[in-house]
Parts: sequence; structure tokens; C-alpha cells
Amino acid sequence: TLRKPISQSSMADWASKNLNMHTQGIFRRRISISNMLSWNGGSIKKPMLITSNRTIKKEACEMFKLVQSYMGDRQTRMDRNHVALVTVTKCWSMQGLRDELYIQLIRQTTDNSCYRSLAWGWELMAISLAFFSPSPKFQSYLEGYIYRHLDSDENIAQRIKELVDLKNKKNSKSRKKRKQNTEDEGLPISTYAKYCYRKLQKVAVTGGKKGLRKPTVEEITHARNAIMTPSLFGSSLEEIMLRQQDMYPGNKLPWVQTQLSQQVLALGGEQTEGIFRIPGDIDEVNALKLQVDQWRIPSGLSDPNIPASLLKLWYRELEEPVIPQQFYKECISNYENPDAAVAVVQLLPELNRLVLCYLIHFLQIFAQPSNVGRTKMDVNNLAMVMAPNCLRCQSDDPRIIFENTRKEMSFLRMLIVHLDTSFIKGLV
Repeated sequence: TLRKPISQSSMADWASKNLNMHTQGIFRRRISISNMLSWNGGSIKKPMLITSNRTIKKEACEMFKLVQSYMGDRQTRMDRNHVALVTVTKCWSMQGLRDELYIQLIRQTTDNSCYRSLAWGWELMAISLAFFSPSPKFQSYLEGYIYRHLDSDENIAQRIKELVDLKNKKNSKSRKKRKQNTEDEGLPISTYAKYCYRKLQKVAVTGGKKGLRKPTVEEITHARNAIMTPSLFGSSLEEIMLRQQDMYPGNKLPWVQTQLSQQVLALGGEQTEGIFRIPGDIDEVNALKLQVDQWRIPSGLSDPNIPASLLKLWYRELEEPVIPQQFYKECISNYENPDAAVAVVQLLPELNRLVLCYLIHFLQIFAQPSNVGRTKMDVNNLAMVMAPNCLRCQSDDPRIIFENTRKEMSFLRMLIVHLDTSFIKGLV
């Protein structure tokens, strides 16, 4: 379910306060907000958003050329992958450019009479959202813009036709050229918008790409492919099982879950001090994530903390938690009652029940006294690090969150100690 974002009037009000109004002509007349936020074939001489940072002022104008190059509205010797990489890297490295990029993309995808250019503009927005979020100040505006394109394909087609007709009347010579440009190339805009809307919700919470390594061409390609092919991370369990049906039709559990769990054990994770508590190198985790999303497990892994960190990330990023939201209240109500806690597991949908039982079976290996002596991760520590990845408190009240965190940990502890998961061995 999509919550309705800010109104059109609120967006107009935000624009009037934050746009760095441009001028034109010898009398330096101010351009209207509607023109400031409509497709522009020329260059810009100052940023779209108000800023006092000199570096941002300079970089913003160069970035506008990159946006035009990616969309096919400006000639360049670079291929589109490289243009996207340069653009994304600038914004990933320089936080002050991020909102500027998103407002430039909003401009260039508004009243754009070339469908191919329009689609590529939305594609660049989708790619960018894989690496960084807008600022909290700008998020509502971007969300409002994307929301208005979720079911807009007919309106867009009509608007392009109107713009082309208007252009043709002004200049009949351009008719043939513009006709070629309006042929549908790319996905429906609503497909990009729906992807961007979901991605924006997630990146606003996760904060985008972490680590010290700059974005790579492989990550750019992966981000583009994710628009049509859902990632194994951040999707629902049902989507993940549907994706793996062709490759692993007999599997009753997600391939990503079993493979990463087995990697942790294969690398001696049950004998590694601080496993699941000590994070793996973030750049190595990002690199492994890219490989796993292409159904590959590299052979050169040596640190069990890397697959362990990625496994936690997979659970945490599931679109709906392993224990669905409708069972949350029952879980925290039965955090001290072993029988009631086990009974909740039996109520879960079949897929969720199997995925949770596999996780508990996996954690029970680490909870064995012979392993705890090495890992220093007893059942309480295991429950503490894993509970936030299985249960999600919906409250915004810090007191409720604090109180429920304790109950979530206790509930998971009950399952690790009391849940019979012996049947899992026959599933894998």
C-alpha cells in the first residue's frame, strides 16, 4: 500500500522557496517555476537549487550536461554506462550534489517530447536511487513527483503528442525528426515510477551504498538490470522463490539463504569469535552481494564474517520480515512462554515458517556449548543480533521501541532454545 505523499500545492510551495530562479534575455528576466521545471535542451549557468557552496555551483552545471548526455539530448564520446558512472560517483562522493541531480532529472523528465530521452531520464533516476537517497528535506518533493507518475502512461503519451504538434506548427521542417523521436523506446514510464517509488522508500532508511570503494560499472549495470529483474535483496520471499523456480525448481527454501548460511559454516564461522556481531569489511560485503545477486558464490572467500554480514543484510532487507507484521503482537506477547512462542511459528504461512525454521536451526548450531566457548556468542547474544532481522516494530515512539526490543530478543531466544527444527535436515 502506498501512502499518499505531499500535495501539488505543497510541492509548488517547496519549489518557490528552494529553487535557484534562473534568468534569460538581455533584461535578465526571471524564468517561471514551470519553465524552470520543464525539459531544457540548452545548458544551465547556475544550479537548480539554492546553494552557497562554490564547488557545488560549478559541479551542478557540469552535471546537467552529463544528465543530458545520458538521456541522449547532448552528444558525447562516452558510452551511457560511463556517463552514469561519472554522474553517480560525483553525487555519491559529494552529498551536496544529490538533491541537485534529482531536481535536474525531475526537470528533464517533465514536458519532454522525446520518449526515449524521457525513459532514459527515469532510468538514471532509478540507477541513482540504488546508490544514495535525497536529503530528508527533499525526499517528500521527490516522492510526490514519482507518485504522480505511477499510472500516468496515457497522460504522458497524450502530452508528448501535444508537445510534438506544437513544435511542428512552429517549425514544419522538424516534423520528420520529431516523429522519429516519439516512437516508444523503453519501458512504460509507470514501470520506472513504481520501481523508483519502492526504491526511494528503502534507500531513505538504508542510506544507499556504504563503504570506501567508489561505484563501479558492474554496480551501475546491476542497478539498471534491477528495474526489470528484482534483486534477491529487498524483495519478498514469494518474489525470490518465483525467480529461482527455473534454476532450482526443487528448492523449498531461498537459494540465497541456504548458500550464504553454508558459506558461513564452510569458512569455520561456528568457531569464529564474535560471528554475527563483528561486521565483515563493507566493501567486501558489497562485492559479494553483487555476485550473489547473479547467482554466483565466489571461491576465494576466507573471512566468515563477510557471508555472515550479507546473510543478516538479506534477512533485514526482505520486503516483509520473516515473521510477517500481523504476527508481531503475538510474538512480543509470548516472549516468556516457550509453548506459546513455538505455537506462533506453526501459524505462519508455509514459506515463512520454513525460512524461519531454517534460520533457527542454523542458529542452534552456534548455540551449542562447544561452539559458544570459541565464538563468545551464547544464545542471548545470538538472539540480540538476529531479532531485529526477523521482527520489525512499527512504532515511532522510542519508549515502545526500547521495550519491544527486549521482548523481540526474548522471543527469538525462546525459539533457539525450544523449537524443534530437526526436520530441516531433510529439506536441504
